Amino acid sequence: MPDLTVELYGQVVGTIHESRDGFDFAVEDDAIRRWGLGSTVLSFAVPLTSRPRPGDVLVRRNFFDEILPEGRARTRLAGNAHIASDYTVGMLGRYGRDVAGAIKIYDPTAPGEPRTPSTIAASPARVRQLLDEVATAPLGNDTVRRMSSLAGVQDKIVLARVGDEWAEPVDGYASTHIIKPVMPKYPTLIFDEEYGARIARHLGLAEFDTSIATFDGVTALVIERFDRSPETADGRIHQEDFNQILGMTGDGKYEEYGNLGLRAIARVVRPFGRQALETLLTMTTMSLAIGNLDMHAKNISVVHLPDGTPVVAPAYDIVPQTHQPFEQKLALYINGKSDHGDVTINDLVVEAKAWGIRSPEPLIVRTITSIAEYVATESQLPGAYFALDGDITRMCGKLLAGGGANPGSGSTAAGARQINNAPGGWGGPVRP
Repeated sequence: MPDLTVELYGQVVGTIHESRDGFDFAVEDDAIRRWGLGSTVLSFAVPLTSRPRPGDVLVRRNFFDEILPEGRARTRLAGNAHIASDYTVGMLGRYGRDVAGAIKIYDPTAPGEPRTPSTIAASPARVRQLLDEVATAPLGNDTVRRMSSLAGVQDKIVLARVGDEWAEPVDGYASTHIIKPVMPKYPTLIFDEEYGARIARHLGLAEFDTSIATFDGVTALVIERFDRSPETADGRIHQEDFNQILGMTGDGKYEEYGNLGLRAIARVVRPFGRQALETLLTMTTMSLAIGNLDMHAKNISVVHLPDGTPVVAPAYDIVPQTHQPFEQKLALYINGKSDHGDVTINDLVVEAKAWGIRSPEPLIVRTITSIAEYVATESQLPGAYFALDGDITRMCGKLLAGGGANPGSGSTAAGARQINNAPGGWGGPVRP
């Protein structure tokens, strides 16, 4: 395949060169002149330099590979494009126009180049069709003009909001929203995530909107993308997740496989300033207090602003999960503990002090107290797990009393009462 062009904030930042033993990335001199030698505006793993270290080639490859979807979604997209799923360069050439962050990746010699990004109006019936076909056309990539990639294993499509209407992003237009359908195996999941997102906004950890919507009778979670902004020329804000930053691949996002955890993440964040470390601590405390077991390295990111300044990204994919039939293990350990129910406020304090926060307990207690106060007045939607607010209340109470976070009685789906007419979830219809 010819070299792929990589753009960032409207600047050609470099090219991906393929060779017999894989591929590598070469930085353009103009990008170094704009952002400076050694700038991490593209990636902490791939700083801007004209002489990249040969020994770091696998880290550079990993940064680009981790842009692509995981699991079944990646396999399906590869099959649809007649590309081997492990052929990263081919996958990026096909699906690299609309990805996480502000980069755009494409083959400038491909037929149809240069492309003019645009949108196609999407009626509720069309959105429903895309949701119905999400297993066979992940992210809504059901035509050659759809060029989106997004990491993760959960079924979803991406759309663009144009004025008050939904549209399909084509030829590299920046999608603005993620749409997740109800998962039949876990019917409360998107409603639980909606509640988790509200809690994150309450704590000031996120500003982007989330809501439950219906498209031609099909219920879905609508998530405003935090890596999109009308304030940049092409509507994108760059971001990099911690699998990319730390050079970890796939399930490396989970600490149980012997991979890096919160302390390694904190070492990256510490130079941003105390506020950044406190944001990471608030995220960690929230995830413990509401039972978000899946706060892994790909669910924590850094935003790289156009001038190169890094900041901790908003909290995302915040899903209370202790009622689900999952092993009650934390994706990232706290003070060396992996069992969610065993972790206490003291463990959070020890963990935070290891990051360099001198007196973390007031922030931890304040965060848990604020969550408890919020769930006492703000209920989950009918489609969510019926005892979600009660579980979170119990977890917060146990933590504040000095115990572990185990929610205890009422935390399982066994004997769950149904809620009539709920839009999915416990007893309600997913589709009409």
